[in-house]
Amino acid sequence: MSTLSDLVSAQGVQSETDIEWLHRVAADGQLLADLASADIVLWAPTADESHLAVAHARPSGAATLFYRDIVGEKVRPQWQKQVRDAVTRREIVDTSSPEWFEETPTRVRAVPIVRTDGEAPRVIGVLTRHTNLGEVRAPSRQQITFNECADSIFRMIATAEFPDKDAPTGARRGAPRASDGLVRLEVDGTITFASPNALSAFNRLGFAEELEGESLPDVTASLVEASAEVDESLPVVASGRAAWRTDVNARGVTVALRTIPLTDHGERSGAIVLCRDVTELRNQEQEILTKDATIREIHHRVKNNLQTVASLLRIQARRTPSEEAADALGQAMRRVASIAVVHDTLSEGLTQNVDFDVVFERVLRLVAEVAAAPNTLARTRLSGRFGVLPSKYATPLALALTEVVTNAVEHGLKDSDGEVEIVTERSDERLSVRIRDNGIGLQGGKVGRGLGTQIVRTLIQGELGGTIDWTSPESGGTEVIVDIPLRWIAK
Repeated sequence: MSTLSDLVSAQGVQSETDIEWLHRVAADGQLLADLASADIVLWAPTADESHLAVAHARPSGAATLFYRDIVGEKVRPQWQKQVRDAVTRREIVDTSSPEWFEETPTRVRAVPIVRTDGEAPRVIGVLTRHTNLGEVRAPSRQQITFNECADSIFRMIATAEFPDKDAPTGARRGAPRASDGLVRLEVDGTITFASPNALSAFNRLGFAEELEGESLPDVTASLVEASAEVDESLPVVASGRAAWRTDVNARGVTVALRTIPLTDHGERSGAIVLCRDVTELRNQEQEILTKDATIREIHHRVKNNLQTVASLLRIQARRTPSEEAADALGQAMRRVASIAVVHDTLSEGLTQNVDFDVVFERVLRLVAEVAAAPNTLARTRLSGRFGVLPSKYATPLALALTEVVTNAVEHGLKDSDGEVEIVTERSDERLSVRIRDNGIGLQGGKVGRGLGTQIVRTLIQGELGGTIDWTSPESGGTEVIVDIPLRWIAK
């Protein structure tokens, strides 16, 4: 499905800042739909002076008018004049009488989406509210308040006062919705309305009285007075002075608050405070953070232990009198060190994926030690990118490539001057790595059967489900081709 940015950009009539503003308006489409008990559609202008639906939100507590997706459609003829009038007059335009839409009586409101951005006010889109009149019944006090809140936000959209440019973007997990709990504030922070769900949320925090008539800043202050941690933004949020989000913690309960200041031509007229009990969500987030920190610490400790083992092998290799044993210990040291590199990278982040280019760059430093051997002048050159790979495949691939590149330097270029080139090619389905050297080539034209070769075959074929081939090009040297199916890895 196309995103709002894709749909708007395809029209070629909006700047990036305008698209970002439309994104911010669309992000609150569900809130407006729930407050107004109506469908909310966001329209962006097109090159042919029409409008295209780029976002749609259905009401949670009322019947929708649009059972089929309207996003991607151009404005229908019966709404076209109303939408154009909202743009040209730069004001809210309501239908004068009920209209029929697919045999359902409706009322439509067109709201111009206005931006100033230091310039003269201009309309960058239109928001329409489609109210289903077929299920009209006597509104409750809550619904009347919700509708008043929606009307206030509509007026603010038409005067470039909503959304607040300083408000945080992107919904935090568990962000409160209108149905979770809504509190209406006067300018001084006095509560004039609290929905039943809002009252329940504050009851769980420990406030046992009625909210209406109370000062929300005083209520929250009394609740968190004994709390060890208090968000510095809480007084500002609770008083309705800033468009912000925060959490209130008391008695082991966490309630998320989101404040939407209401203004009328720049003058504060009150605020809406949305609230939601997010205790379980925050506990889950804390558990995840704890587990992630534990995993990172484990990777860090494994890395340290592996580096210790590599150091011990290095010391042993230097002290052994046998050249063959020293060589074997040196190879074991490099294998352990390459595994430590992967664990060190994993300990730096919380993701399950690894930027393998970072890993391989550090692997090449291990190979540089071999390249610095007496009578050998070897250079490594890397082209292409590995990209991001699942972490559990980083270790076998790093170890296998370390083995191949080290072998190219140690044996292919032994006692000579040469170059090892690593070329990577990646598609959605495969990762191909070519390791070429201009050394002496394969002895007798055959691949050796040593421990290193066995390790590489086991890792590439067994662990990664790939293939590996050794060849001696006519130009000389050795070329090793590693091919790994990425779809197989994804499983």
